[in-house]
Amino acid sequence: MSESNTARSTRHPSPRNRRVAAVVGVGHTDWVEDWARCRRGERPNDSYGYGLSALRNALADAKVTRDEIDGLIVGPTTAYERVGELAGINPRWGGQADAVLAVAQAVMAIEAGYAEVVALVYGNDQRSVGTQYGGPEAMGGGAFLSYVYHAPWGFTSQGALYALTLQSYKHARGFTEAEMGEVAVAQRGWSSMNPNAIQRKRITIEDYMASRYVCEPLHLFDYCLINDGGVALIIAEAERAKRMNARPVYIEGVGRSDLNTRATSLNPRIDDFYLPAQREAAAQSYAVSGLGPQDMDILQVYDSFSVHVPLALEGYGYCPVGEAGRFLREAGIGPGGRLPTNTSGGHLSETYMQGWAHQIECVRQLRGECGERQVQGARHVHYTSDVAGKCFSVIYGV
Repeated sequence: MSESNTARSTRHPSPRNRRVAAVVGVGHTDWVEDWARCRRGERPNDSYGYGLSALRNALADAKVTRDEIDGLIVGPTTAYERVGELAGINPRWGGQADAVLAVAQAVMAIEAGYAEVVALVYGNDQRSVGTQYGGPEAMGGGAFLSYVYHAPWGFTSQGALYALTLQSYKHARGFTEAEMGEVAVAQRGWSSMNPNAIQRKRITIEDYMASRYVCEPLHLFDYCLINDGGVALIIAEAERAKRMNARPVYIEGVGRSDLNTRATSLNPRIDDFYLPAQREAAAQSYAVSGLGPQDMDILQVYDSFSVHVPLALEGYGYCPVGEAGRFLREAGIGPGGRLPTNTSGGHLSETYMQGWAHQIECVRQLRGECGERQVQGARHVHYTSDVAGKCFSVIYGV
């Protein structure tokens, strides 16, 4: 492990942003119907249409009007100004960000007094327009997307990068393919109880092991879906949230730590497995919230590939380093397991909304709205994201 990646700062923020903001509304499009129509060769909507449909649903859920929105953050698949124009929103503060950064930015804007009610809007027509996530034209071939493919290594897809990560992780930790299969099986168990999930048929470890390799050692079931859809959240200043909604879901703490040193040689991914940044992001959010992994009822993990989950279990303190495989086998993360994880089915089975839909699941579990898959008595949900060396930790609570 490189010294540059392990020599991390030990300073953590004082708990200033705990519960300064809360989610008061969530909304999304009909992912199942969007999927069916795309498979029929139709183009149900574009990215803007999906995002605006989700926003309408989120506003209705929050019982607020667009005139009350004074902050706007949009996903990287749409232009900020155009979403504001189409939605009829002229915010005091706004911009563009991915899912977890959007949540963090909304909290910071509210804490700093730049906005009181922030709409987060994401729409993606990736399935219907045939967005490429591999090859020289991946996502438009932008040179800034160094994590999509890296010329010196000869990789042409994110799958190749994560296959190398998993192969390295297997050797370093004694992790097995059957243990990797526990993630896909568990998440399909959750999605089988989720009417919003695209893939609802349960699978077994035997099904997983018999499935074809896409990029060895990654099997078909290790890959996320590619589908159209939209997601929106409404986040409000805490006192205003209490007046707006009888059941606000508070943001208890946020942590972030990045691994940029040697990132273009893939060191943080294949040598460190993001561990130093995960630990620091976790420590920040735990310090802010006054909570720890022992307090979490549910874990939600960004899972474009299944290997994100064992890395998160170790990096955020849910099991010792080297024990993720045993944890998956013996403790369990599926229905009936010790640590319910990705309870909607996640990117692998529910919908690939690039982390945005995970935020909705956090909120709905804490509001007790998840029906058959509801984790009873849930009070704290931990969302983690580790993509391209950017590690985030967000804790939600009621």
